[in-house]
Amino acid sequence: MAAIDVLLIGGGGREHALAWALRKSPTLGRLWCAPGNAGIAQVAECVSVDVTDHDAVVAFCKDKGIGFVVVGPEAPLVAGLADDLEAAGIGVFGPSKAAAQLEGSKTFTKEICDRFAIPTAAWAKFSDIASAKDYVRAQGAPIVIKADGLAAGKGVVVAETLDDALGAIDMLLANGGDVVIEEFMAGEEASFFALSDGTSILPLGTAQDHKRAYDGDTGPNTGGMGAYSPAPVMTPDLVQRALKEIVEPTVRGMAELGMPYRGVLYAGLMLTKDGPKLVEYNIRFGDPECQVLMPRIDADLLALLMAASNGTLDKARVNWREETALTVVMAAKGYPGAYDKGSIISGVEAIGEDEAIVFHAGTARRDGTLVATGGRVLCVTGLGNSVTQAAAKAYDAVARIDWPGGFNRGDIGWREIARETGKT
Repeated sequence: MAAIDVLLIGGGGREHALAWALRKSPTLGRLWCAPGNAGIAQVAECVSVDVTDHDAVVAFCKDKGIGFVVVGPEAPLVAGLADDLEAAGIGVFGPSKAAAQLEGSKTFTKEICDRFAIPTAAWAKFSDIASAKDYVRAQGAPIVIKADGLAAGKGVVVAETLDDALGAIDMLLANGGDVVIEEFMAGEEASFFALSDGTSILPLGTAQDHKRAYDGDTGPNTGGMGAYSPAPVMTPDLVQRALKEIVEPTVRGMAELGMPYRGVLYAGLMLTKDGPKLVEYNIRFGDPECQVLMPRIDADLLALLMAASNGTLDKARVNWREETALTVVMAAKGYPGAYDKGSIISGVEAIGEDEAIVFHAGTARRDGTLVATGGRVLCVTGLGNSVTQAAAKAYDAVARIDWPGGFNRGDIGWREIARETGKT
């Protein structure tokens, strides 16, 4: 097969992990990334293309002879970038605008669940504050309040008290829009990933992430402060149930509705006493889950993504390394609130990949110096024979990175480490 030039859309830790894995493909030609970051620049050619200007993306692809585009983040997909690339005859990994509603609208996903009998939390949608508050008062707490649209992983409030719920409604409806209010589901959360070409499904893997900012799962929700894969809590039986009861009916239902789903389907699950239930769908690889999935894939990633795009996923296979991967997110102090940019980071280059893989999220180089440019800045991934071992390798590397302007959780993987060490 002739080499294929690829454009990767995005500039975070997820995209660095994808670029790192794509670079290993024997069929990859040139790899471009828009906009990229300082880490991605080590494995791809970073370019300043406005990804919100779809005509500009198409023009760049045609100018450079790019044969395939991998869209990392959700926003361009919800905006229809995949449709515009396909219309221009350019192959793309990522769902259509219609199918991207699975992440773009909580209401859409809930209606899909209702229509195709997919287990999920009971729910209601509101656009006015008074009605939403009346509903919450009638339901009581704990209860879950979600912004209906995209919120970069931070539009969800798990309200433990009625006052918390009422405050969340004020916050999320302050500027209009809708909220979805859901029953609180008790259990442990896990993530399940699968590729789909609209008909066939290829299960990928499992992970668990850590949304809260601080140790002990305290503090505000974030885009994710760490993750590990595989998630032992997702037993083979639970994986099969998630596939049969949640993912397969979704893919069949989307095809039936005339909006076949092509791309990666990331199911956030709650493992309840009644089995797995859908918390939400994401239409892209998770961040930081991608940073623990990519180091474990023992397959040609580019070939897998192209199979999902062109309808040949039934012929694809994926193997996995036996090791566990665990990533620790290093974030700017103040995140997920206000934070400073431009602080200097040192020590990253001294860490070899045999020790840990450092994926860049919000970084840039200024006069040769690595600086922080975002909220989540580095994702330090260790591999080991258990969550405990992988965590030890990741934290050894974190300790060698000198960044006074950053912070990280010190307990990523704590639930599974407690189970492994018998300290539950």
